[in-house]
Amino acid sequence: MEIPLIIACILLAIIGTAVGFMMGKKSQKSQNDEIEALAKKNADSLLENANKEAERVKKEKMLEAKEFYLQEKAKHEQAVNERNNKVIDREQKANQLQQSLNSKNENLNRKEKEIDDIRNNLDKQLKLVNTRKEQLDKSHDEMVKMLEKVSSLSKEEAKLQLIATLKKDAETEAMASIKAIMDEAKISANKEAKKIVIQTIQRTAAEHTIENTVSVFNLESDEQKGQIIGREGRNIRAIENATGCEIVVDDTPEAILISGFDPIRREITRLALQRLTADGRIHPARIEEVVEKTKKQIEEHIREIGERTVIDLGIQGLHPELIRYVGRMRFRSSYGQNLLQHSREVANLCATMASELGLSPKLAKRAGLLHDIGKVPDEESELSHALLGAKLCEKYGEHPAIVNAVGAHHDEMEMKFVISPIIQACDAISGARPGARREMMEGYLKRIGDLESLALTYDGVDKAYAIQAGRELRVIVESDKVTDQKADELSFEIAKKIQDEMTYPGQIKVTVIREKRAVNIAR
Repeated sequence: MEIPLIIACILLAIIGTAVGFMMGKKSQKSQNDEIEALAKKNADSLLENANKEAERVKKEKMLEAKEFYLQEKAKHEQAVNERNNKVIDREQKANQLQQSLNSKNENLNRKEKEIDDIRNNLDKQLKLVNTRKEQLDKSHDEMVKMLEKVSSLSKEEAKLQLIATLKKDAETEAMASIKAIMDEAKISANKEAKKIVIQTIQRTAAEHTIENTVSVFNLESDEQKGQIIGREGRNIRAIENATGCEIVVDDTPEAILISGFDPIRREITRLALQRLTADGRIHPARIEEVVEKTKKQIEEHIREIGERTVIDLGIQGLHPELIRYVGRMRFRSSYGQNLLQHSREVANLCATMASELGLSPKLAKRAGLLHDIGKVPDEESELSHALLGAKLCEKYGEHPAIVNAVGAHHDEMEMKFVISPIIQACDAISGARPGARREMMEGYLKRIGDLESLALTYDGVDKAYAIQAGRELRVIVESDKVTDQKADELSFEIAKKIQDEMTYPGQIKVTVIREKRAVNIAR
């Protein structure tokens, strides 16, 4: 109320000043009267407006207060309802829990009652058993007294007399049996030993893979030879420095030779060249990068081969490093035999022979697989492969019998366990066993058949012949289905598929023959 009055007074003063200025020519008295009347009128008007404004503000404030009260009341009621709902939920959960506890308590009471019934029954049966036992003991004592009375011997005297008689008879029979067994063993020892060896050989089949020191890498065209050589021979020098193999580029069409004594290095070189020629970017930096990636890939492949081998043979608990050495055997050869296949064969032979002799086949198989592990070390050693293999087996926690068998299979250590001569015999059997050449012939015939079958899988191929002992594959195509350009592509595709999917010594030449014949008959 005070603010509107102040405003009214100020307005009144302003209006009075303005009116006085306008009425300057009138007389002072009349002017004062008029000003007073006008000011009074304006003051009444302003006062009335101020009262109305104050009433309006009062109503608005009342409405706002009422609305705020209603909102707060609604919030309070909502909070109360939520608390009531929570209390109800907790009461329901408590009731459910109480019911569950009551149910469990009833079950426990029932089970306790059942247990008490069972215990009572057992007590009754135990009493019956004890009663019967007492009766049997009493009957036994009566029978013993009766026998002692009849035989005129006490129980202890009869027992001693019986034992002495049985011991004397047993010694006599045992001596006779021992003599007979020794005589029979002397007669049949050699026969049984030969039988076991022959049966072991007959029950084990082997595969032999011929390895050499040269691998052939086929090219799409002779133009790639220049890319591999590089400017002033820098690319070929980078490849040889990175892989440790020699690259021989000669007049052989669309092929180069990879020479090296280490099959792993040759395989790394072949795969690296395959990636480089497929990519087309051949320069020293790229060569080093691809060779490093290929080495990692080969290392993973070696570990996979080792894991697959031990799984196939059922060998468990082999140290990861020994598993890696087993995988490296795949890329080694010994006197024309693949070292991994030789070790697998020896392992199977040892297991069979140990079973025939009543020894542990698992231990013998493990020793047979590891007997040549010293041939694939990461670093060169002055020790023989047998002693180095024994050292590796001992390092990685193998059984002492296995360590001795590996070190003694070439008579470089004293044989201290029974399986040691078995490993030595099976190693000799696998190296020069009857039937080995027959198995090599079967492998050769299979490779010839696989070559012809592989070529016949392509569309347009009519016939395929493997000639020159499998060193050349001649493919005859249908001229109406295969063009001259397609024949060139087909020759390259077949050669690449043979290289990727098959294992063979040396190289295989693929010749595609397309011939158009026009035949008519004159009558």
